Amino acid sequence: MKGKILGDILLVREDQDDLQEYLKIPGVNKIVKLGHINGPHRKPEVKLLWGEGTETIHKENRCLYKMDVSQVMWAKGNTAERIRLTKLVGEDETVVDLFAGIGYFSIPIAVHARPTKVYAVEINHVSYHYLKENIKLNRVTDIVEPTLGNCRDVAPQNVADRVLMGYIGNTHEYIDVAINALRASGVIHYHEAVPEKLMFTRPVRRIQSAALDREVEIINQRIIKKYAPGVYHVVIDAKIG
Repeated sequence: MKGKILGDILLVREDQDDLQEYLKIPGVNKIVKLGHINGPHRKPEVKLLWGEGTETIHKENRCLYKMDVSQVMWAKGNTAERIRLTKLVGEDETVVDLFAGIGYFSIPIAVHARPTKVYAVEINHVSYHYLKENIKLNRVTDIVEPTLGNCRDVAPQNVADRVLMGYIGNTHEYIDVAINALRASGVIHYHEAVPEKLMFTRPVRRIQSAALDREVEIINQRIIKKYAPGVYHVVIDAKIG
């Protein structure tokens, strides 16, 4: 099968002359062609090939994610990272998610780690709508507090034990926001798309530069997935003192 399933939607990359084989897949009620992902809000180009509507509820790692695939993206390659974070966060922690989306990281952390608080910040109105829906769906309204706006303007300061920066784009421009969200010390999880030859040097330099006179300890560096030819999506776990 060429494509991936999200909820009851099969996402394919090309127009299909014959949809019959896909219609036999259990649970698939819609088939959508997925094109390019565009703009800072990462909006997908989609074409509905069969069925009605582009909204669905996807289940992953016992978490529910309601979304409209014509409006927001879903990165299946980030599954392992979503699971990894649930094992790092402690019950007594306060987490700030600067680029929350529909709750990609905030929801599994709240469901599985049960921290004291997750502040989830999202700038896109559509993603924010689904973030609120997913907080209710997963019954974590007591943990996750959603905020609409640019994280530079609305992110809380001096509250976090851990800050998530799970967005690929101009993420480095917000490292100072992440550091300001931390208490006296804490960990940031910084994501970047990096050319292979700069994979674990450029992101670290950027964190160190933004930290100014604060101490930086790199506690983990890992590849999440290949992003483009010669470019990798990496995450750096940095403890800021």
